[in-house]
Amino acid sequence: MPPGVVLGDAGYGIDTDSRTALTALALPYVLGVQSTVGVWPPGHGPLSPKPWSGRGRPPKLRRRDAGHQPVTAKDLASALPPSAWRTVGWREGSRGELSGRFAAVRVRPSHRDYWRAEPHPEEWLLVEWPEAKEEPTKYWLSTLPEAATLEELVAAVKLRWRIERDFEELKQELGLGHFEGRGWRGFHHHASLCVAAYAFLVAERCRFSPQDWRPRLRPPERPAGYRPRGSSRAPGAAQPGLDRHPAPAPGRRADAPATALPLLPASFPASAHSPQVMTR
Repeated sequence: MPPGVVLGDAGYGIDTDSRTALTALALPYVLGVQSTVGVWPPGHGPLSPKPWSGRGRPPKLRRRDAGHQPVTAKDLASALPPSAWRTVGWREGSRGELSGRFAAVRVRPSHRDYWRAEPHPEEWLLVEWPEAKEEPTKYWLSTLPEAATLEELVAAVKLRWRIERDFEELKQELGLGHFEGRGWRGFHHHASLCVAAYAFLVAERCRFSPQDWRPRLRPPERPAGYRPRGSSRAPGAAQPGLDRHPAPAPGRRADAPATALPLLPASFPASAHSPQVMTR
């Protein structure tokens, strides 16, 4: 599947290293930030390095001075003209269309850019300011393309509601939060089964949707060398590489080979005195 947009709240967006790592992985994001995050207004950035004096190494780090400082996202949003704000709707709710007042500008994050040879690349700063509030309420930084529209930015931000609904149904209806193991492999298997079951239920739910909205699902392409379960071409040998952690026998080392376990005979004699075998 093609990678989508990474979404997250301010708990992730305030970490500059996380945002930088996502950019290095070529993953676009829309992450919430706090109102105190420092940014350079459109068309501004840190000063160039100091002129070289002719001795030593030429300066490479960007700099600031008393009259050239970044501003907070809140101050920048408060200084925007009224024409920068537009009412945008993103989906239909139980009481009609959900909409809000938003503005988006191109900025440069200023986090410790005086230790960098190049300023941070430009990003979108998206701000939501409800008309009934005295100041903006939510802020996001996004690396969506510069050609992205305000409607596209808002639509990406509000997708987090669907993700939260997915997690809520996965935990409450399909047991995603019921895993009691301690290993990552076990949790990965458990989560994969829950997600597969949820995908099946979503596909079934689409059958009851309006005819013009129903998606056209296409079966995935069969990979090369695929052998279905139970096929005569499937290998019949046992799988010796299963993950297991045998408990060591008393008095033996932890790395000692496990004691072989005897197997039950292939068949029991049919008699009234045959022992009863029970498993649990």
